Amino acid sequence: MKAQFPSKKIGLLLGPVIFSLVTFLPFTLISPQADDVIAVALWMIIWWITEAVSISVTALLPIILFPLFNILPIKDVTQYYGSPIIFLFFGGFVMALALEKVSLHKRIALTIIKYTGTSPNRVILGFMIATAFMSMWISNTASTVVMLPIALSVIKLLINDEDGFTKGDRNFALSIMLGIAFSANIGGVATIIGTPPNSVLIGFLENEYQIEISFLNWMILGVPFAVVMLAIVYWVIVKWIYPNNLDDFMESQDVITTELVKLGKLKSTEKRVLWIFGITIALWMSRTTLKAIFPMIQLSDTGISVLGALALFAVPMSFKKRDFPLDWEDTQKLPWGILILFGGGLALAKGLSHVGLIEVIANTIANNQALSIFIIAAILITIMLFMTELMSNVALVSIFVPVVAGIAIGLNIPILHLLIPVTIASSCAFMLPMATPPNAIVFASGYVKVSEMAKVGIFLNIIAVVLLILMFQFIMPYIF
Repeated sequence: MKAQFPSKKIGLLLGPVIFSLVTFLPFTLISPQADDVIAVALWMIIWWITEAVSISVTALLPIILFPLFNILPIKDVTQYYGSPIIFLFFGGFVMALALEKVSLHKRIALTIIKYTGTSPNRVILGFMIATAFMSMWISNTASTVVMLPIALSVIKLLINDEDGFTKGDRNFALSIMLGIAFSANIGGVATIIGTPPNSVLIGFLENEYQIEISFLNWMILGVPFAVVMLAIVYWVIVKWIYPNNLDDFMESQDVITTELVKLGKLKSTEKRVLWIFGITIALWMSRTTLKAIFPMIQLSDTGISVLGALALFAVPMSFKKRDFPLDWEDTQKLPWGILILFGGGLALAKGLSHVGLIEVIANTIANNQALSIFIIAAILITIMLFMTELMSNVALVSIFVPVVAGIAIGLNIPILHLLIPVTIASSCAFMLPMATPPNAIVFASGYVKVSEMAKVGIFLNIIAVVLLILMFQFIMPYIF
């Protein structure tokens, strides 16, 4: 996400300047160590918001500054950059890489679209379902990039038809573009590995509070939310704000069929990747049951994830040829920077808790009875959702989650009840092109104006806030 203000040049200088001012204040804000952590956090927040340097580079600051200012020894800081949650996401990245390498993700998407029908609205729904499903397992950026050229091919059919590009055609094109972007954002909510903020939360909970959320438990909450939100997005775009009122067009089916024909029959590499991917998902979903049946086997989501990744490098297609689904050279495309970003977020969270800032926040909230728990939760969810329109949701979650945990403790409520809705809110940015990569990608297609995205997005943002508040109030107590 690209923040427009303040500028990168200002942010580059402002970060270390603010750090120096807070560090060398002639008085103490909380305690000397706590002030130093606040200074580091402010430096990181400024660089993250302005993107003065890569957000992954910013995440390296704790490795330098925490030992330098005697906040944490370097061996304690660097362990968070190798946290189990990082390897969970590493395995997810590797599997996504394999899906993309053999074009299996494209085949799955095209097959879903093929069976949704030929009416314009059902074509839009097909693109949305396919995009959301892929985004559960691969990055929302990758799923959008896969769907965009297919969607553009369908739109070109409308431009070149007898009546030209009518208002109905225009609304169809706009709906399919917005549907792809918003579905990519929503789909990631459904699984732990679907979007980076989910993994940041899981890592924080395991490191700081020894709370473990299994892959299956997250899906029990995430999948229904994603399905409901997807249905709402479809209704708002297609039935309410941008109805197209077009007749069926069989040509769209021809485009999908042509694309599937190009892929040919299911290849052996695709079958191998599909088997490994399916077994990994099955193990994730049945892990707690397997542990109950075989207590001597210590399965973890991270171990399963790395096992799936290892299999893609080590299970040969042919022993004679010694060819594998993935080679190490393929990992050049792996988003290593995101893994570093996770580590920086976890290290910052540890620094905040180590110097007692979380306890200070908790006690402040506990002593303030002016606002009800419901109102505080609503405010936090709203702040997170609208803030993520302007800055990286991963960076925002890294900053916000430890603070929200302290607030939950101060309110004397289970921290999961507050943290999960707030984290999900970070993936519900629908208003602005710069809010998420999928939003930016479809905006670049030329079929979406900022005002058109914002017109839909403001309603979807408000609806998402309401759903998450209802989740906090009525759903969370029964699941966690």
